[in-house]
Amino acid sequence: MVATDQTLTRERPKATLSLSKTARTSLQVFQAIIVFSILAWVSYRGAQAMEYNWQWYRVPRFFYRVIDGEIIWGPLVLGFIETLRLAGVSIIFAVLIGFVTAFARLSNSFAGKWIATFYLEAIRNTPLLVQLFLFYFVLAPIFGMDRFWAGVLCLSFFEGSFASEIIRGGIIGVPKEQYEASDAIGLTPYDKYTKIIIPQSMPLILPPLTGLIISLIKHSAIVSVIAVSELTTAGMNLISETFMAFEIWFIVAGIYLALTVTLSAGVSLFERQLEKGKH
Repeated sequence: MVATDQTLTRERPKATLSLSKTARTSLQVFQAIIVFSILAWVSYRGAQAMEYNWQWYRVPRFFYRVIDGEIIWGPLVLGFIETLRLAGVSIIFAVLIGFVTAFARLSNSFAGKWIATFYLEAIRNTPLLVQLFLFYFVLAPIFGMDRFWAGVLCLSFFEGSFASEIIRGGIIGVPKEQYEASDAIGLTPYDKYTKIIIPQSMPLILPPLTGLIISLIKHSAIVSVIAVSELTTAGMNLISETFMAFEIWFIVAGIYLALTVTLSAGVSLFERQLEKGKH
């Protein structure tokens, strides 16, 4: 009887936890349905008040057309590809800038710390739009950059300032004993960080870095103001040609949502694989 009671005691929290998880998931689904229902109702009423003429039947051609058996990609697909290209290059540069700035702040170099601190304060305390104009109208002509690279560098430096704090926090979060053990076995600073410190800091860095990457993808829409032909620019051009504001913006928002949700799910799966690897 004692063993049976102990088994029941152990099983109750699991059952309670499972029920709580199911209830939480159901509540989230219900909340999502309510939010989307309200948005749909507001959009419908707004369009009705404006006597808006819905033209969803015209939407497919904005993705692709088939002419003489050949697929011609539409502006939304081309804009989406440009967004992926813009975001992908910016993410790489932002992470590199983040690592360089983080190590500069952690170093014993007074000049390195001062430059890194100045960069962080300057970027964080000025609007992103102003920074974009500075890159495009001031730096781009000086260095011969086109608008794409002006947008890439602006996004990279802006998001890199936040990436540096995420990376710095992850490195600081590694137990001090790991540093002492690395020094005790005679590892060089390069080997210490590449083989011991950085791999152990990744579980701390990855979750907030995912949020930063998603933020960068959303911020990439701002380069539409300098006419980089990404997704938002493609949507604006289509609206000016077709006057289908509701349909186009719904589609553009849906594409951004699908992209960020897919990325978040992929990183979550990768994190679970890392956790399994530990055990």
